[in-house]
Amino acid sequence: MAKFLLVRHGKTEWNEAGRYVGRSDIGLSAFGLREVEALGQRLAGERIDAIYCSNLKRAVQTAQVIASGRDVELMICEELREMDFGEFEGLTLEEIRQRHPEFDWWTARDADMQFPQGESVRQVVSRVGPFAGRLESYAEGETVLIVSHGGTLRALICLLLGLNLEHWWQIGLDSASLTVVDTYGERTVLSLLNDVCHVSDLNKERS
Repeated sequence: MAKFLLVRHGKTEWNEAGRYVGRSDIGLSAFGLREVEALGQRLAGERIDAIYCSNLKRAVQTAQVIASGRDVELMICEELREMDFGEFEGLTLEEIRQRHPEFDWWTARDADMQFPQGESVRQVVSRVGPFAGRLESYAEGETVLIVSHGGTLRALICLLLGLNLEHWWQIGLDSASLTVVDTYGERTVLSLLNDVCHVSDLNKERS
């Protein structure tokens, strides 16, 4: 059985401000760093045989914290970068709806609907597909850490579990969350989804 640990990066200042951050290369905020340090402590006793992460700074920083003290190479994968929000990069949802009231991506849930000058869900899934195929080479007993972004990890989960793309919108992934997918031969099981228990004390401090 190969195990895949799917981790979304910690918060950025844009995340905290409710701004869409796709391919913009924004680093972790001070709070985001605390989130991933807590996750790193949680995973400290976990065997990790390989680590893949997006090429964007916030994902690299998250992976570096978790990888600290481990003799495991960090493999940077451009295909794991976040969905490109095009003209909407850096805008809040309210700003997008004010400027582009005709754009109903959130209610349409159309996998082929692109952000202006950006990507569609189907394009993200196509980009992530070859990476998902690479994971088939891992054998029973191996554990792989994958650090990426909300939209990209939703795509990967759909691919690993064989889900229709309509389910992409039904998967919630919080910052610094842990999702675990186990494989048993040709059978794939979602063992844990969007677990953030390791940051519960941090969130209480802010409430």
